[in-house]
Amino acid sequence: MNSICFNESRIRPMRWLLAVLICVLLVVWSPLPAFAAVTQMEEYPGQMLYQSRQNLQDQNGNSWEVVAFKRIHPEGSATVSLRLVGFLSTVEFDRRQLLTLTTSLGQTLTAKDISGEIYQNIPTPANVAEYDILPILLQLQPEIPLQLTLPMVTGSSINLEIPSTVIQEWRTISDR
Repeated sequence: MNSICFNESRIRPMRWLLAVLICVLLVVWSPLPAFAAVTQMEEYPGQMLYQSRQNLQDQNGNSWEVVAFKRIHPEGSATVSLRLVGFLSTVEFDRRQLLTLTTSLGQTLTAKDISGEIYQNIPTPANVAEYDILPILLQLQPEIPLQLTLPMVTGSSINLEIPSTVIQEWRTISDR
């Protein structure tokens, strides 16, 4: 009887250790969904900025910063833009091409490049692009994910998968 209790007492710590190890492995190797909060700040008196920042990966596993923001100017006009920043030194956007947004249902929309409006007197870096998404944002259904097709000067494209939670944040920003 004692030998059975002794064996059980050795098994319990082993089970506990195995359970902890599995939990740690799941946390370390599980890809986490992209979550961000909508932030709000007054850039200067009378001008508000609402934004959502995401770090997403393209089809090759490269990281991108995706920032949707709404700027409300003092006179009441508003702009809603999507800024994309590639963290590779080899990325160069083709600003002559439109950004293509394709829903998982096959609907295709496009957005115009407004990168020239980012900086006042200096050229926009090649790895940064900004698009006017106000005209198309209301056509997006918040529960349906998107794929962004980013035009590159090489003639190729880079694809970014945008989860529905991100689109919901974009819509939240545009509604403010």
